[in-house]
Amino acid sequence: MCANYRPVSDRTRLQTHFGAPAPTDATWPEEARSMCLVPVVRQSDEGGESHREVFIGQFGLMPFWAKDPTVARRTYNARSETADTKPNFRDAWRRGQRCIVPAECVYLPHYDEAGKATRWQVARADGAPMGIAGLWSLGWSHNGAPVPSFAMLTVNADDHPLMRTLHKPEDEKRMVVILDEADYEKWLNCPVEAMSGMMTRYPAASLTAEPAP
Repeated sequence: MCANYRPVSDRTRLQTHFGAPAPTDATWPEEARSMCLVPVVRQSDEGGESHREVFIGQFGLMPFWAKDPTVARRTYNARSETADTKPNFRDAWRRGQRCIVPAECVYLPHYDEAGKATRWQVARADGAPMGIAGLWSLGWSHNGAPVPSFAMLTVNADDHPLMRTLHKPEDEKRMVVILDEADYEKWLNCPVEAMSGMMTRYPAASLTAEPAP
């Protein structure tokens, strides 16, 4: 699971790796936690031609029917195995409201033999930003104004060589779905029935993990 990550902050880097410019008037924090507003990529048909766009969304998906903003504190991750049936995520999944979350790294707890947790960061070994598969929805903010929101999709990682070393030893190991750049277009445009087939685990050899600064 991932409750904290570092968004891509450099606008040129966003454009280069994700193919869309960030809104010129937008700002966002260096670290994202639930209910933060951060850049997210989705496919848009606005203007009559399909294209990628970067929107500023809330980390923590708000289903369209939710009115309590604290829902977002529990919906920043969606289990890919059940997202199509869980009330918070099923509408976004069934409507194909897919997005890509640009992240420099994700932060996860690492436990030593004494049971003490330290914060580690997981990033791509090649230095490129992660493109994490997600779902988005148009929910409601605390003041009643509509605001896009999103959740990161996760998969089981009990036998993943890297991710199995993180989180509490007795807990199920989960990891976010990190997409290969070659699959960005496919993810944003695939039919709903093909979504589950893209819920894969990124190779451990292509990731690094180390104590966070």
